[in-house]
Amino acid sequence: MSTPLLMVSIGMVVIALIAVSILMQKRRTTTLRSRFGPEYEHAIQEYGGRSSAERALERRAERAELYHVRSLNREEQQQFSEAWRLTQARFVDDPPLAIREADHLVCEVMRTKGYPVADFDRRAEDLSVDHAPVVRNYRAAHEIAVAEPEGGATTEDLRQAMVYYRELVDELLETQPSRHAGEKEVSHATNAKYDGIRTTNHG
Repeated sequence: MSTPLLMVSIGMVVIALIAVSILMQKRRTTTLRSRFGPEYEHAIQEYGGRSSAERALERRAERAELYHVRSLNREEQQQFSEAWRLTQARFVDDPPLAIREADHLVCEVMRTKGYPVADFDRRAEDLSVDHAPVVRNYRAAHEIAVAEPEGGATTEDLRQAMVYYRELVDELLETQPSRHAGEKEVSHATNAKYDGIRTTNHG
């Protein structure tokens, strides 16, 4: 084979390899974006670039495959559903305590399902693999819970955090009620409290 022909052949092979690499990268990006949803963009911001973010998300998925996560049985579902009902009812008289209990309840549900409950960042990462749609709200709820002891959260912030926790609890318990159910229940409880206060004051 002549040198010019050899160079052309090598060039064609290189072009083909580049094309395959670009195609594989696009497929990788599409797969991760589809699986992680909003968490994909969050990872890009957190890690400072697409390549680093995608490697991190792939490591999460690989790590999650080693976990023995299971669905809750009916008894466990009922137990945690009742625990959530009591926590939500407590919001009426003590919103900060209810928020702390909600955060703790999420950890207990995760532990029962088989997640290795560690620090918050690791919990959020682990949940993002199979529950990506609710992780952003979980982070928001946790930020409110952390800010509350220092006076950095209003009653409305706490109410919104309860809605976020409700969405996550429903996701983990696999009950998944209507989209606005949690917000309606918390709002109704809060309004009932304020109505009672107004009635007492007018009396």
